[in-house]
Amino acid sequence: IFYVDKTINDVQVEIAMQYSDVYTETIKAFANNVFNPDGGTHLTGFRAALTRVVNDYARKNGLLKEKEENLSGEDTREGLTSVILVKLPDPQFEGQTKNKLGNPEIRGYVEQVLSEHLNYYLEEHPGDARKIIGKALLAARARKAARAARDNILRKGVLDGASMPGKLADCS
Repeated sequence: IFYVDKTINDVQVEIAMQYSDVYTETIKAFANNVFNPDGGTHLTGFRAALTRVVNDYARKNGLLKEKEENLSGEDTREGLTSVILVKLPDPQFEGQTKNKLGNPEIRGYVEQVLSEHLNYYLEEHPGDARKIIGKALLAARARKAARAARDNILRKGVLDGASMPGKLADCS
């Protein structure tokens, strides 16, 4: 379980998160205790910081090789349950229903807080960090395998439709 609560320029940023064995992500975003189902700038900042911190840590500690591509945001968030709360003096919502927070400066605040404190957490808890990155690497391999299988099926489907003589077969 990771938790941070910090105030920057009259904006309170509070983030709680935990990884589990499920394959979906559950992220709830709030602004001034109002639920924002469509997220907004605070959710964007959270996602960007999480992906960057996990990739940086994995590269620095040799868990991600030089030639391997970075983990995607989806890979780093698989199995994550998180709550993001920002309290700000002048919230600007997109639309009347307050579904999405629109304050652009909030993204930077959330990124700054999460980057700094998650980095400390990963450095202080290397066992947890290895588990988190291992889960993300597994998600990346599964994503690549699924893409290869989908491409293979699509390619076979295209060749089946063409009227080729019986002697010609797809290379293996």
